[in-house]
Amino acid sequence: MKTYAPKPQDIERRWYVVDADGAVLGRLASEVAAVLRGKHKPIFAPHADTGDYVIVINARGIVLTGGKETKKVAYRHSGYPGGLKETSYSRLLSERPSFVVEKAVRGMLPHNRLGRAMAGKLSVYDGPDHPHRAQKPEALKLGEIPRWEGLPVRPVERAPKAERTEMEEKPAKAPRRSRAARPSTAKPKPAAKPKTTAKPKPAAKRSAAKRTATKATEKKPRSKKREE
Repeated sequence: MKTYAPKPQDIERRWYVVDADGAVLGRLASEVAAVLRGKHKPIFAPHADTGDYVIVINARGIVLTGGKETKKVAYRHSGYPGGLKETSYSRLLSERPSFVVEKAVRGMLPHNRLGRAMAGKLSVYDGPDHPHRAQKPEALKLGEIPRWEGLPVRPVERAPKAERTEMEEKPAKAPRRSRAARPSTAKPKPAAKPKTTAKPKPAAKRSAAKRTATKATEKKPRSKKREE
């Protein structure tokens, strides 16, 4: 069984509206990040962007617990020596509440190009109005899991069987034969030749010239001196 990997044609994106009035920042950011990643879908994969679009309205009504309005600080750096800037969350909530929600959600997404693509599906507005009426977004409450209806069914248009030509009809495959029933294609081996005993080679006959040459080179024995 192969592991399923989502493809672009299998991803169906929807639009949801989340009301942030009176919601806790951390809980809101975690649930919005899960919808942006697509973790509510059975086809979720950590390496793919399978999430939906999310619209957050009434960002100015967000709530921080534990006195974080005065304790929590947002930092940014200009890139130059001594360019560190600090801004308290009490000031951000009064001046830029939408930035507070975006910063919290971005921190819960992957810190790479995939996470930046997911963050691009997020839209945050300070008030109750948004310019996304044409997308017909659905209201989504905190703690509610978006409904899943499965992949869209794409009907395949095929001609009736009577109108198909004989060329379109695939011939039926013959049943596979077992290995024992298949004809062997190996070539028969030739019969082995009987081994013959090697005959001893006859001694080479010396020619007459060689025999005379050898006789000439032989030393004659010395004659014995006559006894006086």
